[in-house]
Amino acid sequence: MAKADDIPATQAVRALRAGKAAFSAHLYEYIERGGTAHSAASLGVDEHAVIKTIVLENETKTAFICLQHGDREISTKSLARILGCKTVTPCAPETALRHTGYMVGGTSPFGTRKPLTVYLERSISELPRIYINGGKRGFLVGLDPQALIALLQPILVEASA
Repeated sequence: MAKADDIPATQAVRALRAGKAAFSAHLYEYIERGGTAHSAASLGVDEHAVIKTIVLENETKTAFICLQHGDREISTKSLARILGCKTVTPCAPETALRHTGYMVGGTSPFGTRKPLTVYLERSISELPRIYINGGKRGFLVGLDPQALIALLQPILVEASA
């Protein structure tokens, strides 16, 4: 766990502090395409508790975030059906950056540049603790999923592939 003076001053950290959310900071060596398997192994936690932040868009190019377990995939067909739209696709990295202010690999649902609707895989809310990107590559924050729910007011869905 990172010491207080080592915590990156990201927009996500600012948002968490502004929302008075209790969180722990965890730095690890970022590896391109290492994904949640690498970050979970680096932190010594179950990959199921490492939550990935995916920026998606529908056919009208309306962007939103979906939070999914690290060891699961999002079913874009199921998500499109749930949302009542024709298609759901991941945003291109430059589009995701424009919407969130974060680079792919460092995308956090907290402190995004634009307010985006957040969809949360329902089973995440039942975990005792989750680890999610803190707004920088190689940086996760650990928190109670209820704190995430209080801050982001996500819509709970069942959209695992």
